[in-house]
Amino acid sequence: MTNKLQNTTAVSLVALMSMVGSAHADTTVKFWHSFSKTSGDALNKIIANFEAANPGIHIEGEFVGDYNDIVAKLQAAIPARRAPDAVIMEVTRYGLFADRGALIDLTPYFNADPLKDDLYDYAREVGVYNGKNYIVPFNSSTPVLYYNKDILTRAGFATEPSLKTFADILAVSKTITERLGAEGITGIAAPGQFARWGLVMSNDSELIDSKTSDILLDSPNTIEAYQWMASLVHAQKVASPDGVTDEDVGRDAFFAGKVGISLNSTGDYGGARKALGEKLEVRPMPCNKVCSVPIGGAGIGILSTSPKEVQDAAYKFISYAASPEANSLWFAATGYLPINKKSAAQPVAAEALAKKQGIDVAIKQLDFARGRARPPVVTWMRSTEYKMWEAMALGQRDVTETMKDFAVQTRDEAKRSSN
Repeated sequence: MTNKLQNTTAVSLVALMSMVGSAHADTTVKFWHSFSKTSGDALNKIIANFEAANPGIHIEGEFVGDYNDIVAKLQAAIPARRAPDAVIMEVTRYGLFADRGALIDLTPYFNADPLKDDLYDYAREVGVYNGKNYIVPFNSSTPVLYYNKDILTRAGFATEPSLKTFADILAVSKTITERLGAEGITGIAAPGQFARWGLVMSNDSELIDSKTSDILLDSPNTIEAYQWMASLVHAQKVASPDGVTDEDVGRDAFFAGKVGISLNSTGDYGGARKALGEKLEVRPMPCNKVCSVPIGGAGIGILSTSPKEVQDAAYKFISYAASPEANSLWFAATGYLPINKKSAAQPVAAEALAKKQGIDVAIKQLDFARGRARPPVVTWMRSTEYKMWEAMALGQRDVTETMKDFAVQTRDEAKRSSN
């Protein structure tokens, strides 16, 4: 072999090895999430923007279902060694996985990240469990009251009626059902679990005390709120039972113009606006006894089973997802709350605030919004609540008896989960 050929071959080998090394240096982060449709499109754009700015990192996003599905699939995947590297965790459920060592403590990353000074206080607080930071918020929300302006007008409301108390909402729902029921229109969608929690808080109570973790399922004000909610379905018949057994049914019926009022997450704003256009109106949640709403949504956590270099890459994506650039895009597309103080100044967010009526309602509720309890028992309680709610809303069980029984079971489960 000539010297020239040897040199050429050596150079080619170096180039080849460099390419191989570069390929191996690329890091893939497997990311489980719960976003589809409008939210899924927005998330995909955020991922694409991140990858363009970080060519050595690939975010393999995978929609795996709703928050309940994520919990169930994660519980199965961890022992089977099939867990993702990063995962969307609902803000009351991540404590279960943090408690069992499945999520890493993000405090060292977060403390070294300038991002920490840019997040709103509520956004920093919801990720902390037992003094450590386990998630960084991505999609934060409060429940809000949506209504279809066209339906209310057709039901005879020439001006906007009061919607501030349980009695107000029931009165309007009854009028809609009485006057438009023959057209297949009902007054209100059966409230989903997030809205149910918010309605309990507006009745000056809680499901689990956010500071002491005391079980309050059987407190008088909690029971009273559930009595009112259940009555919408089986007694007053202003809400369809179909929305009890499947919460998406009630939401979709509202989007389809078959329901007058819907109490749901601000994260549904994008879908509601797309479906109803100028017919959509957004108002704060009722202040029945007090003004108080829960902080909902989710943040991104990192699995302890992932290699360190993947954890580092995952946090880089988490930090970007909470940046003004990404968060403003997310807010404008979905209606989820801004979590970054600098997001509102971004052009896409400013345009949304100026042109999308009602997108700012949840932001205005932050003055009386608060985080909820997040010990391990909350995951069990929330899963069990669906069955309890169904029995009460469909008139199969007495509300007081059911909530007292539910409280006893939850206290027993809390003792088991703490041992």
